[in-house]
Amino acid sequence: MDTAVNCTDYNAALTVSSGEHYETQTFPLNIAFSVGFVDGNWFSNLVVGGNDTGWSVVCRINTTIRPDGYINTSPVAVNLPIIYKQINIQQVHVVQMSDLDGTDILRCRWATSSGNINNYDECDGVYNGIPGVSLIQDNCTLVFTLTNAGMYAAAALQIEDYYSNSSTTPMSSVPIQFLFYGYAAPTASCTTPPAIIGNRPNRACIGTPIGSNVTEYIIVQVYCPGHAIVDLVSSTPTGMKKSAIINSSPNVYEIILSWVPIASQYGPQSFCAGAVDTIQLQSNQWCITFLVGFESPDIIRPTMVQGSASPIGTVFQNQTLFSIQTTKAVNRPTLNNTFIYFTDAANTTTPVAKFDCGWDPNVIYTGYTTIIRFPVAPWIPGHFYYVTFDTGVASGTEFCGPESAPIYDPTYWVFNIWDPAVSSTTTTTTTPPTTHTVTSLHTTTTSINTACTTSGIVATTTTAVTTTTTITTTIATTAAPTTTAATTASASTATTVPVMYPQDFINACKQPVAIMSAVTMAAMVPIQALVMYAAFTKFSNMFNPLKKKAQLRHAQRMRKININRR
Repeated sequence: MDTAVNCTDYNAALTVSSGEHYETQTFPLNIAFSVGFVDGNWFSNLVVGGNDTGWSVVCRINTTIRPDGYINTSPVAVNLPIIYKQINIQQVHVVQMSDLDGTDILRCRWATSSGNINNYDECDGVYNGIPGVSLIQDNCTLVFTLTNAGMYAAAALQIEDYYSNSSTTPMSSVPIQFLFYGYAAPTASCTTPPAIIGNRPNRACIGTPIGSNVTEYIIVQVYCPGHAIVDLVSSTPTGMKKSAIINSSPNVYEIILSWVPIASQYGPQSFCAGAVDTIQLQSNQWCITFLVGFESPDIIRPTMVQGSASPIGTVFQNQTLFSIQTTKAVNRPTLNNTFIYFTDAANTTTPVAKFDCGWDPNVIYTGYTTIIRFPVAPWIPGHFYYVTFDTGVASGTEFCGPESAPIYDPTYWVFNIWDPAVSSTTTTTTTPPTTHTVTSLHTTTTSINTACTTSGIVATTTTAVTTTTTITTTIATTAAPTTTAATTASASTATTVPVMYPQDFINACKQPVAIMSAVTMAAMVPIQALVMYAAFTKFSNMFNPLKKKAQLRHAQRMRKININRR
């Protein structure tokens, strides 16, 4: 196998380059073997090792059929080649791991010189290259303190995947080796390093269709007055371009990434970066993964008719259940601090409630629907509220889980709380007048016409008479009209009409509605339980999630193999 690497990134100030190489090889099934890059030499200024000791980078490949009936896919890990850290301060660094086989258990360990799955020296001159370091294997987190300024410390790790928690032997082992450079505390008055703050969070996973025009923004915040971002250390996929550093606003800088992924890049493609300021302070590493050949789920905008969100419009104060739909099946995000926010439009400073989708049990993912449950309804009658979403609230089911885009538009999902006080009662105060003008309308006099029509019906003539009487006393007075013919006098009385307001209607219906609800519920619960049991039993037989995911992975592998063959 050719080990020549195509350079994809170079930093002139740091004299650091990085690149990648792809190659397709065909091997028989049910074999396991190791592939190593063994050469030399390490440079001299390493804390441990160096002095022309050799390189050794070894990975384990296994074509044995997995227990689910498919070929294994090895995990992927990404990192910058060199990371700058201040000495004599405890540092925490996380190596991003992911696996296309979404149910696999991932762990990382230190590379060793013997007694490992590869049966070979995995690290040569950089064994235990960071003195005093602690490694958390489940999430590949390194906790350490550098003590030597101007020196490098080498981290040599193996990323391994296990079929289940009970498995004792990894299915594959992938190496990753990188350096930490220690620097002394700067003498400047402000030594706070810059930070990459968005648009995507660190370790985000982005669905990227083949041939699509990808545009992403790196947003960097500078915290020291007078400092600026002067450089960006990065590791990029083949074909990705970076813009110049743009000072978009005071103390904020951005770099624009543009890229069109091609078919041979199907699968995960990672980008890592670290921003460097005027006095050579470097931000923490920021990495994102582009999942080429897949699409991220989109949160569907709510609509009034057959909408994707519930509820919308006017809702009751005791509403505690909300739901929103996406364009594809979604899972819980793998990152914490991924929030759904509920905000009162009258006070946008602090959300009324927010839910961390990474762990909160009140956020439930089921198929295409995300459900949010409030333990207690926090709503104020008459107030309007809106819902916003962080990036990755909805994550796809493939590989690292391609994430939905952020939504911070306050008009995206809006609802208001019904106020019964305004809707049901209106109180007015009036002062009765002492002078009234009353007009009687359409009082008629009738005289009989003795002439008969041809049908034998008596024809009459009618004349409308209107009289007006002005009364200036507090005693009711009635004036009767005069007529020229015999009339029949009648008295009319005003009847008080009872008015039922919405609140009265609610009060009147409480008891019968409660009784009917209880009776209906008692009758429907056993029926619904039987129907749901039958339905879920059928669905469990039709859909086996592990089998479906395994079939999807197999189809993806076959697609990638076919693409590479072409």
